[in-house]
Amino acid sequence: MADTRERLLQAIQFKVEGDYDAASGILSEILTAEPENAEVRRQFGLILGFQGLFDESIEELEKAFVLDPDNAEILCDLAMTHAMLGMYEEAKAEFERVLEMDPENDVALTQMVYFKDMAGV
Repeated sequence: MADTRERLLQAIQFKVEGDYDAASGILSEILTAEPENAEVRRQFGLILGFQGLFDESIEELEKAFVLDPDNAEILCDLAMTHAMLGMYEEAKAEFERVLEMDPENDVALTQMVYFKDMAGV
């Protein structure tokens, strides 16, 4: 059987190809054996979002960030999901935290431009 890293890479390839069911299946199997794997949870959360399962996506991304609270990329993915769903206050606060962790984060810097143009956020 392939090791976790190889299986994760395979799941990411399926995600890139748009085969979310195959990716989700692999990631679910890994999480059964390794529920504390933050990167697998992150990827699973992203796929859930791509499938339109936004509550579940946010839940998985939050779990991933709890497991790896120093990972700005996980927090950035969570912020992007919140922004996409119109949860702007949450997104803005998360992007600000991303920039505290990684001041050069291109995604967060770009997104913060939009928040500066939005009144009340």
